[in-house]
Amino acid sequence: MTTVEICVSDVPTALVAEAAGADRLELCADLGQGGTTPSPGTVEVALRTLRRVGVRVMVRPRGGDFRVSGIEEQVMLADIEAIRGLPNPHGLAVGVVVGALTADGGLDLPVLRRLIEAAGPLPVTVHKAFDEVGDQLRAIEELVDLGADAVLTSGGAPTALAGATRIAALRQRAGDRLRIIAGGGIRSHNVRQVLAATGAREVHLRAPVRRDGREATDGTEVRRVVEATRAQTDPAQRNSSLRRE
Repeated sequence: MTTVEICVSDVPTALVAEAAGADRLELCADLGQGGTTPSPGTVEVALRTLRRVGVRVMVRPRGGDFRVSGIEEQVMLADIEAIRGLPNPHGLAVGVVVGALTADGGLDLPVLRRLIEAAGPLPVTVHKAFDEVGDQLRAIEELVDLGADAVLTSGGAPTALAGATRIAALRQRAGDRLRIIAGGGIRSHNVRQVLAATGAREVHLRAPVRRDGREATDGTEVRRVVEATRAQTDPAQRNSSLRRE
């Protein structure tokens, strides 16, 4: 079954996404900067309030480029330690999301190694900094060697659909050693096309809607995406969907 991961910016939007059927959440702050580390209080309340979804916590000290200074690495390590120490009363599947690049556009392997080691048993997803890497097939091997759990990518293209051929190649290279999460421009109207073109088993998206002057999560859109992915992978649901169409 396809996993649907929704990017959310606070606890209320996380609860909306969970209620709408999302399988996993990426919890961030400051989505306008591409997502940064949420406050410890946000993560703690999310873990206390959510009931079933997996949670991946963004660990990124600032927006902008993906080069990580020595001080920024210390901040990221401290954030990972704090996340590991938070209570998880409902036994949710918790992990962290990180990324680091060198000046010449490669993975910053020493930094990533230290971050992954600090995460310990928590699974680590490498975020879309990966899409700025030139040799992505080689980078897959590097991430496998580092012990990363997953990578989020649009195949280096503006959207997952435009990068579908590359995502499929990355999935083939990774096999069952590293999970490839397709992300970038995915919505309910095209998610089945993305799944068919990439062979992806996991998708990542925001489902934004404006409410009370700020961005919230559109539960209806999340539900539509979930239903579309289930129809893609369940023959009975797919046939029912085709009859409705």
